[in-house]
Amino acid sequence: MKKVILFTSVALASGVLFTNIFNSMVISEAVKSDIPNSVVAAREYFKTVNPGDFFKIFSPATQVLTLLSLILFWKTGKSVRLFLGIALLCYISGDIFAFTYFHPRNDLMYLSEPILDNETLKTISSEWSSMNWIRSFVLFVGVVFSFLAVDKVYLLKQNSF
Repeated sequence: MKKVILFTSVALASGVLFTNIFNSMVISEAVKSDIPNSVVAAREYFKTVNPGDFFKIFSPATQVLTLLSLILFWKTGKSVRLFLGIALLCYISGDIFAFTYFHPRNDLMYLSEPILDNETLKTISSEWSSMNWIRSFVLFVGVVFSFLAVDKVYLLKQNSF
């Protein structure tokens, strides 16, 4: 059961990472393409659901499962603890970025009335896009450390025979 929790945390973290990359490659580029028309279209498109709805579920789930993995594998080895701890910090950092940097910009682009002027929208969109690649990198580092933990769990188990 311990390994199922660990594998599930890695799978969810990978999903969060690739969804974040999708946001950079597709949604952000579409929004930047024809400001202000693209922002108006995105506002309409995101009225029912938006990418944040995905992250509200899977980001905390990833963090909880990674924390649970850290607890369950605590005695397995110092390196496993370290790797899972670093992964957890990366996943939490991704959410800190979201709440402190991305959510305010999303509110300005998609919720403010009246719609902001074109130059401000272009600046916000460009800043959002650049920083999202940094957030993706932080999440990528977390996924790498999660996989290192999995690898170490199997190496330690193999060496114990």
